[in-house]
Amino acid sequence: MFQVLSSDDFITSRWKNGGGITHEIARSHSGDNWVWRISIAEVATDGPFSQFEGMSRILTVIEGKGVDLITPYGVIAALPLKPVAFSGDMDISSTLVDGEIKDLNIIFDFNKITAEVNLLRGPLIKETGADKFGFLALGGDVFVGSQLLKQGEFALGSNSSLNLNTGSYGLWVSLSDKLSIV
Repeated sequence: MFQVLSSDDFITSRWKNGGGITHEIARSHSGDNWVWRISIAEVATDGPFSQFEGMSRILTVIEGKGVDLITPYGVIAALPLKPVAFSGDMDISSTLVDGEIKDLNIIFDFNKITAEVNLLRGPLIKETGADKFGFLALGGDVFVGSQLLKQGEFALGSNSSLNLNTGSYGLWVSLSDKLSIV
C-alpha cells in the first residue's frame, strides 16, 4: 500500500533567512513532536542551516553541483546524488559549490527510527517490505506496483514493489521503527 505525492501535494514555505524554500513532502508525528520529515529544499544562497535538536539528518543533492557543509569538525562535501548524514544538533553553515541546488532532506528522531537513503538505478526490481519506504523518481520509467511515477513524484508507503527500467533512477528512502528492548 502506497500513495504517490506530486509537487501539488507538497507544503511549501520560504526560509526565515530568505536563503531558500522548503517543499515538505511528508512527516510523521508522535504526540506534539514529529518523528520524521521528508522534504525538498531549494537553496539559493550560502548561509546557516537550521538546527533540529535531538534529530539526525540525511541530505542528498538532486539538482546542481553540490554544497559544502561547514561544521565545527570540518567540511562535509554534499555532492550530487551522494547522501550525507549528520547530526541535526550541529552548528552548520553552507557554501554552494557552483550556483543554486535542490536537495532531498530526511530529518528523523534517531531514538525512534533508523533512516537510510540510497541511489537506485535500473534495471532493478525491489520488494519494499513492511517498513515505511519512500522513492523520489528522478529520471526514466519507474513503477511502484503498476503505477508509473513521473519525474519529481514521491511514492510513500509499504508492502509494494518498485520496478526501475533500464536508465531510470531515483532516491530510495527507508524508515524503520527501532524495536523496544524490554
